Amino acid sequence: MAKINPYLNFLGKTEEAFNFYKSVFGGEFLTLQRFKDTPHGDSMSAEDKEKIMHVALPIGGNILMGTDALESMGQNLKFGDNFSIAIDPESMDEANSLFNGLAVGGQVMMPLEKMFWGAWFGMLVDKYGVQWMVNYDDSQK
Repeated sequence: MAKINPYLNFLGKTEEAFNFYKSVFGGEFLTLQRFKDTPHGDSMSAEDKEKIMHVALPIGGNILMGTDALESMGQNLKFGDNFSIAIDPESMDEANSLFNGLAVGGQVMMPLEKMFWGAWFGMLVDKYGVQWMVNYDDSQK
């Protein structure tokens, strides 16, 4: 069965927020990747390059994850749309089934496709306005 984890979005405050969460919950980051470390990092402003593309902090059996939304890329946040539920399916079949099922009556923001980090990833908003991310990484199974 797939695992689900909260995914938080911030406007330039991800590093600050996650250092705070780390001080509260303890532990170490599994991942901390900046936008400068992505394939498109060279084309970004110096300020955006230093923002957080992805961070993951294990808390108990779950992982709290986050990113900086980039206004330079047209990303805006308001209270209520600053988080998603991230799904970590156990197989590609499960990834497709969950993604396609949640997409019925909703809006696909990014189709499920192979990403530069090696996983199959997609984003959607279901028909109830809940944001979902599906990330299947068969190299970690």
